[in-house]
Amino acid sequence: MQENILQASGLKKEFTLSKKQQRLEKTKVQKRVAVDGLSFSVRRGEIYGLLGPNGAGKTTTLRILSTLIKPNEGDAVIDGHSVVSEPDKVREKLGFLTSELRPDEFFTPNYLFDFFSELQNVPTHVRDERKKELFDRFGISDFCETKIGELSTGMKQKVSIAISLVHDPELIIFDEPTNGLDVLTAKAVTDFLLELKARGKTILLSTHIFSLVEKICDRVGVIIDGKMALEGDVKELTAEKNLEDVFFDLYQAVKGDGV
Repeated sequence: MQENILQASGLKKEFTLSKKQQRLEKTKVQKRVAVDGLSFSVRRGEIYGLLGPNGAGKTTTLRILSTLIKPNEGDAVIDGHSVVSEPDKVREKLGFLTSELRPDEFFTPNYLFDFFSELQNVPTHVRDERKKELFDRFGISDFCETKIGELSTGMKQKVSIAISLVHDPELIIFDEPTNGLDVLTAKAVTDFLLELKARGKTILLSTHIFSLVEKICDRVGVIIDGKMALEGDVKELTAEKNLEDVFFDLYQAVKGDGV
């Protein structure tokens, strides 16, 4: 049996709503629980999909795992290191891509790749080899000295992916990697995820696209209201019905009021 590269245990995260947020949402609730006792594991060398509606807690979970925020309760161990007590060690092991963190538009892909490589202590000769491989793979080479702000949405996403992989991490966390992309760019990203898996990398993928999970994920966890509502092998879960039907049946059962 494959070993776990990631083990999340009892993760809980709550946020305090400002007075303005309370007014906008017409609520008197002062705190909101985004992740509520979430536990799951990711096996080394697999693609694991996190699926759920907007507001389910997917992005908050990934931000905890990527050490951007700390949980109120619980912990996660990534390749032997705690996200709570050893965040620096965790960052050495993973790459993180999210639309919430965008490359500075005043810099070029070339500059940003070098900058983040230096932050990760990547030797110069290794950096140059990796840059050539990734830039050629994604067609970035012709735009390497073009400012990020002048690039297309798809090219910006490709640059973001390349930057997230400067240190050749074992675990790669992608939050909605194909969101807003045209079909050709989305396919290029999807194909690359499969290439990473073939090279032995582990991928944790958050998405709301059922077909993407069915196509590339080995296992999937469905999050509803910050809790793990269902987890299992994608092929087993879709043996009798497609993943979209499985999800909506589950959502209706959990929420009790339909969709």
